This record gives sequence, C-alpha cells and structure tokens, in this order.
Amino acid sequence: MKNLLFVAAALLGACATQPPKPAATPVEMTECIALAAPAAKAGATINEALAARRSWREFGPEKLSLEELSGVLWAAAGENRTDGKLTAPSALALYPITVYAVFEEGIYRYDGREQTLTRVAEGDHRAAAGRQPFVATAPLNLVYIADLQTYEGKGIPEENVLMLCAMDAAGYAENVNLYTAGHALRSITRGSAAADELLSLLRLDPARYRFILAQSVGK
Repeated sequence: MKNLLFVAAALLGACATQPPKPAATPVEMTECIALAAPAAKAGATINEALAARRSWREFGPEKLSLEELSGVLWAAAGENRTDGKLTAPSALALYPITVYAVFEEGIYRYDGREQTLTRVAEGDHRAAAGRQPFVATAPLNLVYIADLQTYEGKGIPEENVLMLCAMDAAGYAENVNLYTAGHALRSITRGSAAADELLSLLRLDPARYRFILAQSVGK
C-alpha cells in the first residue's frame, strides 16, 4: 500500500511540474489579422534550435495557430526594441524588405510595427510562391519582396543594391528557420517563385519591386 501511495504521489508531482501547453488559438482569416505579442520566454535554447535546424520539404495539412504564426512573423521582421529596430539586421537600417504571408485563403502583408497582417489578394495563390510541388499545399509560404527605391539617394552603386536586399532577406529567413526549429515547426528557405505573377497579384511595379526569397512553413 505504501508503495502504491508513493507511486501515486510521484505521478501527481510530475504532472504538477509539467509546463503548461502553449496556447493554440485558431487564426480567423479576416481582412486584417491582429497577431499575438511574442512571448518573452518560449521554445528551445538557441543551441538546441541550431542543433535541430534543417530544411523540410514535407508539411502536414495542419494550419499554424495564431501564436505560432505570430511568432514566425515576429522572428522574421518584428520589432524587438523600443527604437523601432527589427529582429533581423539591415544594411544602413533601411529595411527594404516587406514580408508577405501566402495562405490558402489569400495573400497578406505583414506589418511588424503594428504586428498585423492585412489581406492584399484573395484566393489560393500558394503555387505562385515557389516551383516545388510541396509549396502549393504548405500551410504558410513567406515571400520577401524588396523595394529598390529604398536606396535612392543613398550613394549605393546600383550593382550592390540587390546584394544588400538579398543580405537583408537572408537575415529574415534564417530568423524564421531558427524560430521554427526551436518551436517544433518545419521550414525551408527557397530561391524560386513565379516572381512576375506574384508582383502582379500584389499590384507592385516590377521596375521598383523585386522578389528576393521565399520560405515554406508548417508542421
């Protein structure tokens, strides 16, 4: 009897010390989505995330929760300081990259300062976000679009502008890769997409805007 009581007490103690499961609020795909504030402490350590990081090409159909989606986007290009600077570095702090989230329900523009998503195109355009078959069914695709006009008057040689845009987008993308690795999610960075189709869907002038990178994210 004493042994049984000891075991029961140990099990109750173990349950009591288990960390609570993270919230999993469904995302309501309205015209403007208010994202959740990032948790101050969550996920794996940076060393654990680095050890777990890999590129995934298989994604289940399950959609990301509001908390997961918010964390992924904040990692990419959210504010992390009171001076308005972002989680990822940018050459001259110009931040020419805009992040677009491509869902089954439409394409949304991310505002890291307001922590919101605003719909800019309706319908399922995931196939335009990449050439590989898995892109068309991934729960989330991120597209990084550069505004080349950001560099006008900065004295930067034209041949260096795309390199700087690529550097910025790569920082955003690797933040996402580490976030997903540290939060039991999957991601892959990709260099291909139907760039002309995307810019047309987003109503962006191809003389001014350029597709730089994309990512697929899921579980």
